[in-house]
Amino acid sequence: DKGMVEDPSDLYRLSKEQVMELDGFADKSAQNLVDRISASKQPPLSRFLYALGIPQVGGATAELLAADFGSVERLRQASGEELTQVEGVGPSLARELRLYFQGHGGELVDKLLTVGVEPQVVEAPGEGPLTGKTFVFTGTLETMSRPDAEALVKKLGGKAVSSVSSKTDYVVAGPGAGSKLDKAQKLKVTVLDEQQFLSLAPK
Repeated sequence: DKGMVEDPSDLYRLSKEQVMELDGFADKSAQNLVDRISASKQPPLSRFLYALGIPQVGGATAELLAADFGSVERLRQASGEELTQVEGVGPSLARELRLYFQGHGGELVDKLLTVGVEPQVVEAPGEGPLTGKTFVFTGTLETMSRPDAEALVKKLGGKAVSSVSSKTDYVVAGPGAGSKLDKAQKLKVTVLDEQQFLSLAPK
């Protein structure tokens, strides 16, 4: 109500003194809020895209866009044809994305970049035995953490995403696998256990 924040980029311009003008904030709590806002300046690209509120872009689609384009700059410059090559992106969503970045959304992204927000660039997967393959992990892995398994997929040229779709190539299921395993079975996606997954990696 004090006119301090008109869009998300204004959050990064707030000073401790401005926050202290708000009800319920004293010196320490105001500084803590300013520090937390500052610490959010380097979000994963997928989280940044999801937080923009682009029509039709949920968390899973944001992950796929981040994995395919790697940076917000490349995504903004993508043609409709390039966008529709991403899993789950049809002509309607491609049009929404282009309209968003060409209009007010593009202005908001520019403002966020200007105040120092730096979405983390996603490294392009290398060429390898898993090139072109998409993996989803569910349940508990016994020989490595899930982030390590996802990193291995990327190192070998594949993509690791969080949502199962008809275009998913493999679901790696460990103990405690839940709804993702059920969906994979319904969609007839190949399901691997951990050892079968590891066998895909070169010795």
